[in-house]
Amino acid sequence: QVTSLKMHCKTCALVTSSAQLTGRKRGQEIDRSECVIRMNDAPSVGYEQDVGQRTSLRVVAHSSLQRVLRSRQELLNASQDTVFIFWGPSSCMRRDGKGHVYNNLRLLKQLLPRLQIYIISRIKMLKFDELFKKETGIDRKSSNSWLSTGWFTMAIALELCDRISVYGMVPPDFCRSSTHASVPYHYYEPSGPDECSMYLSHERNQQGSHHRFITEKTVFANWARTLDIHFYQPDWKPVAVITSTNSSYAPAPAGS
Repeated sequence: QVTSLKMHCKTCALVTSSAQLTGRKRGQEIDRSECVIRMNDAPSVGYEQDVGQRTSLRVVAHSSLQRVLRSRQELLNASQDTVFIFWGPSSCMRRDGKGHVYNNLRLLKQLLPRLQIYIISRIKMLKFDELFKKETGIDRKSSNSWLSTGWFTMAIALELCDRISVYGMVPPDFCRSSTHASVPYHYYEPSGPDECSMYLSHERNQQGSHHRFITEKTVFANWARTLDIHFYQPDWKPVAVITSTNSSYAPAPAGS
């Protein structure tokens, strides 16, 4: 059956998967938030000092489902209190037997009936597309852009949280500065790709579908001017108002 997520938090820690968090010991501070939000298969076990140990909500991309299932002992069996929200294109989320991610989630729910699983509906996905276009002037489809899990997570957090503390998200211009420190893209993959290389290659690429990480961060910075959003590790505040974007984000009720 279809149910809307009824969840509201006064304070949220939105924990990115970035190695900006490595060795910074923000874990206890993160766990003091009423709700802790994580993405995809980012683990907390073994990284508690830096990223905390609680998880209230986990937003997972269709492409990360298999990785979540591989880590099921930690991510699924141990997290009966965690709400999972899965997002993906309608081709893999359709409910007529052809949506392979939807089929896997149905099976998962049968195996672990206590698991709290939600799916971003097709209509809601279109709303998130519209939000991206409204904030950037860019049509996601015609520009060959994929919205990132960070985009969905931030947009969902705006609906669920009064105050959002984002941990590990660099400012939009960070990677363009020649002095930026090189850190891995994921704190749990220390020998993986470099964060800025990843951002810049995606942002600049014209062929195929790519994330627009830096464009998204510009929008988040804009929202933070008027909404209760704060950035830590690195700690930064958005610069003075950029008038060219017409941010008019009005949070809609969750699950709408």
